[in-house]
Amino acid sequence: MAELKDILYKVNITSTSGNMNVEVKGICFDSRKVKPGFLFIAISGTQSDGHAFIETAIASGATAIVAEKFPENISDQITYVLVKSSAKALGFIASNFYGNPSDKLKLVGVTGTNGKTTVVTLLFKLFTELGYRCGMLSTVVNRIVDNTIPATHTTPDPIQINELLVKMLEANCTHCFMEVSSHAVVQGRIDGLHFTGALFTNITHDHLDYHHTFESYIRAKKGFFDALSSDAFALVNSDDKRGMVMLQNCKAKKYTYAIKKLADFKAKIITNTIEGLELEIGERNVWFKLIGNFNAYNLLTVYGAASLLGEDPETVLLRLSGLTAASGRFEIVMPGSRQIAIVDYAHTPDALKNVLETIEQLRSGNEQIISVVGCGGDRDRTKRPLMAAIACKYSHKVILTSDNPRSEDPMEIIKEMQQGITATDARKTLVIVDREEAIKTACMLAKEKDIILVAGKGHENYQEIKGVKHPFDDKEVVTRMLKMFTN
Repeated sequence: MAELKDILYKVNITSTSGNMNVEVKGICFDSRKVKPGFLFIAISGTQSDGHAFIETAIASGATAIVAEKFPENISDQITYVLVKSSAKALGFIASNFYGNPSDKLKLVGVTGTNGKTTVVTLLFKLFTELGYRCGMLSTVVNRIVDNTIPATHTTPDPIQINELLVKMLEANCTHCFMEVSSHAVVQGRIDGLHFTGALFTNITHDHLDYHHTFESYIRAKKGFFDALSSDAFALVNSDDKRGMVMLQNCKAKKYTYAIKKLADFKAKIITNTIEGLELEIGERNVWFKLIGNFNAYNLLTVYGAASLLGEDPETVLLRLSGLTAASGRFEIVMPGSRQIAIVDYAHTPDALKNVLETIEQLRSGNEQIISVVGCGGDRDRTKRPLMAAIACKYSHKVILTSDNPRSEDPMEIIKEMQQGITATDARKTLVIVDREEAIKTACMLAKEKDIILVAGKGHENYQEIKGVKHPFDDKEVVTRMLKMFTN
């Protein structure tokens, strides 16, 4: 419980009406969850406008309203606070209401198109190995030390974030590592949080269904760095041509990492095999369990961040060398089977290209690459033909299939993917809408030592069709099919 005026600190207020000293028992932006004594924040969302539910919230007991415009009927029993942006106000209100828990943790945010989940997971595992009690907010799962909490978004809403941070403090956590999506930046989900550090992995073609232009997408990522305080650090990939853009007008202490260029944290790839990576970092040669050039960047990001957080470099490399990646990230299924099967979350053109280039580098002879690829429904349609073209360029056989079609017709999604396929590449392409049947066919076609890539869903254990999430796990299906054709 807190007084309204106290939880409005840093909120951009344009007008008020009513008692600003009213006690607030809880905060909410969903009118269905309002209880007596709550503050209701009316947000204009993509699906509905919270301003239409102000009366419903008051009927449920809300005593204060934050909104961008006054409702038609004003009650003298209710306090109204007008703000420029309700979404941005929510972030500050949530942080204030919960006692600004991010101030009491070392909170590190990771943004970029690819690699966020792997970097966050490795940081969580590393700092746990180093003896710290840690929290993690990721696409795959949220963690508070040993407790796991299902993740519904890459970055939760401000109320959920602050509730989780409070629980981390109650569990005596000292560090929290979280993914920061471009949507979260634009929607104000991280407003009010105090970050100790911010990491940038890379930026490539994605989320244009939401941001509309690549420039807007870049600005969204940059917004995270623009908001950092001068006591924070910013660590960016300077091999990515937008890495230095993130540091423009950034008040934080600036650092870079790279493999191709000079940087504050530098690595060189010595060996890259199906068993792992050997990297030269500083004057040390270290073997890691992760595979592929893209994971060399992920490991270097984590090493740089840990160093900036004050950890001993030698100890960091020792612990990091024993860690494995996040679930569904270049995960080899049934190692030792007669074919190699890899499940990966790659769902952007660049991520798919990185994975397939890595597989190509790992080939030692005439092994064929058989890729099972789909694209999600109700998402950026412009990347569909690109995904298919990349799959064909780097694979010997391609099976186009359904991913998470959501509200769309899976076959129509595949037809849009086919627009990126040449007449020549069409000869090595199959269309099998049923994802399980597509994976089964790939396993059936694969000869000894061939490499099967099942891309797009990674860690997900469902397939979303017409608003319903049906149980579906790529790893489980691949394992079952490999056993079927091995026996």
